[in-house]
This record gives sequence, structure tokens and C-alpha cells, in this order.
Amino acid sequence: MSEHLRTALQLAAKGVPVLPLRVGKAPFGNCCACAKNACGGRPNMKQAGPCRCPRPCHAWAAATTDPGTLTSPAWTAAWRQATAIAYHPAGARLTVVDLDHADAIAWAQAHLPPTRTLPTTRGQHWLYAGTMPSSHGVRPGIDIKSRMAYARWLGPGTGTPAALPDIVRALAVKKPATARPTPSSLSVPAPAGGGACPHRTPAYLERGIAMAEQRITDARSAVHATVYRTFLAVLSTHGRCGCLTDTDVVRLFAAAQAKGETARHCTDAWANARARLGL
Repeated sequence: MSEHLRTALQLAAKGVPVLPLRVGKAPFGNCCACAKNACGGRPNMKQAGPCRCPRPCHAWAAATTDPGTLTSPAWTAAWRQATAIAYHPAGARLTVVDLDHADAIAWAQAHLPPTRTLPTTRGQHWLYAGTMPSSHGVRPGIDIKSRMAYARWLGPGTGTPAALPDIVRALAVKKPATARPTPSSLSVPAPAGGGACPHRTPAYLERGIAMAEQRITDARSAVHATVYRTFLAVLSTHGRCGCLTDTDVVRLFAAAQAKGETARHCTDAWANARARLGL
């Protein structure tokens, strides 16, 4: 039995759901039966939970306290390759405030109540008793890991976990967006020969924009890449003929921002897509 599996079983016996991590602190990839959630497990959805697959293939949702699962042949093979152990904080009724550098630690020391702490490679984990939605980048160098997230197991730490304070909960609340920057007007070449635009029909363009919005909205992972590919597809169809208006672009940006993308990333992705097509 590997040392990681031995530690994992000890944690599971204490009610801490665990899973193995491979090189790079990443979870093991989906098995063939569960690739792209074909098994019905949906780890990125709020209703997610472990699927019936015996393999550790759904990141945080694969975390378990069941010793039978942890020692099954598929999981044993994963533990032999594992370089670290992860756990699901919310499953252990905890929230981890991940402080990535010295400035983040200084902010926490000035604003957050003392609690259990653990050193990381670059900073510290502060553990609080209670659960909340996870959120990345709530402040420079600070992530929150609780529900629908996993954290690396770094040991028991020092101190006693304090009750999850309101100031940490408030960090994950997204403030209402103020005025969003309006994308710059498109400047695209007219059709060759100055002929009428072949796409200049309301139904054709509306269907294309609606499909693009839906594609972004339906993204369950790799949102950055999905947004870029969708922008690229829209521009490849409509970017050279003058169909697109600022209103259309704002709709696409709004769909991306609703998935958590920043206005800056939207602008960069749009610019990169235009550059790729030579627009």
C-alpha cells in the first residue's frame, strides 16, 4: 500500500473526502466511460455528486470517504501514480482561504480572524469551519475553496478552525457590474466587388448570434477556449461582410461575462479572433 493511500484512508476514517492527484497537482483524467460526462456525472453542476464509475475521474466530485472505493483496483492504480492527496473542503464542512503570496497573507492577517493555518509552497491555507461557494481571484492572490472544489492536503495545520466569518463570505459575492465597456465598432472590408452582403437578412444573423450565445452559455468547462472559438466562428462567417453591429457584439460579450469572463478577456479574445482571420 502506498503512503498516499495509507494517509487517504486515515483521513477518510475521520470523515474527510479524499482523492489522488497526479503530477502538477491535477486530478486524474476521465476514464473512457466517463469522458465528457458520458456517464451522467456532472461535476461542474450544483447537483453534482460522485458517479457510479469506480475510477477517480471527476475531480472534486470523486472525493470519497468509502474505504472500499479507495482500495478498489482502479483507485489503487491511481494511488500508486499519485504525487499528492486532495480533499473536498465542503465535504469536510470546511472552507479554505488560499493565500498565494506574502501580500495576500498580510491582508488576511489584518482583516481575517485567526484560524487554523497551513504553509503552502508560496503562501498559506487558512481553514474555517463552515461551507460556502468557491470562488477564484476574490482578491489579488486569494482563492476560496469550499463547495465544488478540491484543495491539496498539506497536513493537520496549527490552530483551531474558527467559524467562517462574514467577511470571507462577502469576498465571493460578485458585485453588480457597472457600465460595461462597449466593444469598438467593427471595421471590416466590404464584400468583393461592392455587392450586397449575402448574410444581410435579420433571420440569418439572429440565428447565428443566438446559436453563439447558447454555445457559450452551455459551456461546462474550458470557458476561455469556448469563448474564443465561438468568437472565431462568428467572425469567420460574418466578419468580412459587414453584418455585425455593436449590438451583436455586446450580446456575445454579455453571454461570456455571464459565465464569469471579464470584459478584458472578452475584448482580448475578440481581438485575437480578428487577428487570426486577418480582419
